[in-house]
Amino acid sequence: MANLPSTLGALKASGWQSVPVKEEIRRNAVAKISAGEPLFAGVIGYEQTVMPQLENALLAGHDVIFLGERGQAKTRMIRSLTGLLDEWMPMIAGSEIHDDPYHPVSRHARDLVAEHGDATPIEWIHRDHRYGEKLATPDTSIADLIGEVDPIKVAEGRYLSDELTLHYGLVPRTNRGIFAINEIPDLSERIQVGLLNVLEERDVQIRGYTVRLPLDVLLVASANPEDYTNRGRIITPLKDRFGSQIRTHYPLDTETEVHIMRQEARPPSVGDIAVRMPHYMEQVVATFSQLARASNQVNQRSGVSVRLSVSNLEVLGANALRRGLRAGETTVVPRVSDLGSLAASTSGKIEIESLEEGRDGVILENLVKAAVLTVFKEVLPFDQVREVVNSFEEGTIAHTGEDVPSADLAALLESVPALRAPVARLTGGDESPAAVAAAIEFVLEGLHLSKRLNKDALSGGAAATYRGRG
Repeated sequence: MANLPSTLGALKASGWQSVPVKEEIRRNAVAKISAGEPLFAGVIGYEQTVMPQLENALLAGHDVIFLGERGQAKTRMIRSLTGLLDEWMPMIAGSEIHDDPYHPVSRHARDLVAEHGDATPIEWIHRDHRYGEKLATPDTSIADLIGEVDPIKVAEGRYLSDELTLHYGLVPRTNRGIFAINEIPDLSERIQVGLLNVLEERDVQIRGYTVRLPLDVLLVASANPEDYTNRGRIITPLKDRFGSQIRTHYPLDTETEVHIMRQEARPPSVGDIAVRMPHYMEQVVATFSQLARASNQVNQRSGVSVRLSVSNLEVLGANALRRGLRAGETTVVPRVSDLGSLAASTSGKIEIESLEEGRDGVILENLVKAAVLTVFKEVLPFDQVREVVNSFEEGTIAHTGEDVPSADLAALLESVPALRAPVARLTGGDESPAAVAAAIEFVLEGLHLSKRLNKDALSGGAAATYRGRG
């Protein structure tokens, strides 16, 4: 910063060139695309769908609206666009709207340049401060977005017609930057009309004054599909002014959802106790969400957010941690019996559609069972567990549940040697009692759901006994 020009004359001498914000973003996007780099990190599953559309929009210099259900990374992508701005940008010192030193538009900046010429002081603003955001609400006003007369400045002696009496809104204050409006349909229609000039003529008008501020702004918005809520809609002229409308989506496959969960979830830990999440349990959590998105018993218009998967993974780990604390174990691995904890983290995130009262819990339980069965069939072909079924048909009985220590459950390998191969496949060579116990419980539950073993649920489902069907 110390080496950057501090006056208008020094800025000119440095050779710095002023470019519109969309051209600046295009230039930096071209550099990333040419280098084979993603536009921004942390957004998974859009590489072949959303990102090409976004790259096209930025290269074309379009204002963009992201259309999609909740939890589809719309806001994350919008906020990440600041990474495509230059790290530092010069502006006229003291300007509220980041006036371009070569092309000042506010009265303050014009007067300062007229008075000081090449000695006009210059400030440098970081790209993180060139971003503005507003969550659209029905009470949002034109004054919030565009601006209003400041009565304090009038009381100080200025005339109402004086441009210096204006208090700029959020849009002018992000001049030469990016402005985002989340949930834009929630803006009242008369407020949406106020954005038409910003998108097409690139200027704002305040209180009918003959004040024209030619703004340089990339406008980005997000919205849920129009049939998602009845709270509002985007007026046709405003929608027409967005250059590109990009539809987002939920993860298209289980592994993508697993990668997102790993990135976003905060695994619980206490002291020296570590929670190890096996891949097959991650797949169960992700498959649960995937099945919910395809279920006719879940309201699909409200969506099944990826936040559901993240929360469920965190709660699953937390329940395993609580079980480990009570058992005095230092290594904890979530088991099938811990999946009952997902009810609390799921209920508030999806809307169950049922004709009968009190069926919500049963529907969620069935979705969990379907997820376990789906993953079980994918990771363990029946020929690898056939001998396990035979052992139980010969009289073996297994007790599982929160109160069964990992070491006791892992000891089942001694009495049922046929379990060793499928357990090793699930644990990947981890021979700790916690990992072995979790794998054994998963195998037993999978065989029960495949109708190969009987299961007697005890204590409200917190414990169970598995036996042969003979």
